[in-house]
Amino acid sequence: MDSKIIRLILFFLLIPINLNAIEFKGSFKQGSFILGKTFPKSKVYIDKRKVRVSEDGYFAFGIGRDRKNNITIKVIHKEKIEIIEKKILKKKYNIQRINGLPPKQVTPPPEVYDRIKKDNKLIGQARLIDTPLIFFKNKFIYPLDKYVITGVYGSQRILNGKPRRPHYGIDFHAAEGTPVKAMMDGIVTLVEKNMYFTGGTIIFDHGHGISTLYMHMKDINVKKGQKVKKGQIVGTLGQSGRATGPHLDIRLNWFNIKLDPMTILN
Repeated sequence: MDSKIIRLILFFLLIPINLNAIEFKGSFKQGSFILGKTFPKSKVYIDKRKVRVSEDGYFAFGIGRDRKNNITIKVIHKEKIEIIEKKILKKKYNIQRINGLPPKQVTPPPEVYDRIKKDNKLIGQARLIDTPLIFFKNKFIYPLDKYVITGVYGSQRILNGKPRRPHYGIDFHAAEGTPVKAMMDGIVTLVEKNMYFTGGTIIFDHGHGISTLYMHMKDINVKKGQKVKKGQIVGTLGQSGRATGPHLDIRLNWFNIKLDPMTILN
């Protein structure tokens, strides 16, 4: 076949078309988790980053706290392309002031810097795990039966008058020793009982780069590599690490992008 004809065929095959088969669950707002659904065996790119697509067409991604520019989703199915550009809605964040903290809870002493660096490396490595698990596509549950929310995602904390980095989790206050449940099926990828900031810490992999992190645990009842079921008791609530009182701090990540945990619960 003539090379010009081949190029023309390829051109018409690869021009953007409407596949009419891409669904999204979630708000395209700063901090949001987005669940996508398309044809099985499709290729999906989020801002040029190729993401996993399950055998039944599910994929997942997230939008960072401070993202301002639009997000581009490209789906290729049987050599046909659909490109979708979504505007990212801004979210208003709270300012939280906490005074009267001991100085070491505001600025860690130099002698613990190496420990903090090691902790951060372990957490970072667990967040980058990319597996074909598809637990993320199911409905998550709250980790506690009774609680009071005392801290929200994205809030800017001012400790003893000094602005700090935003809070990237949800704080659930309850009595110390309260049983803590797995929010979703997952594989335990990290268990640490005494991290400097986060104390008793667990990370669960839910597939495709989606993970949840539990902080300030008192007791931990799971081991690294263990599979857990949604609703399973994984430990008890505590105030370990750098905590101002008994609470469970829950984090949600798409790889290294920190998301609002409430977007998987509502």
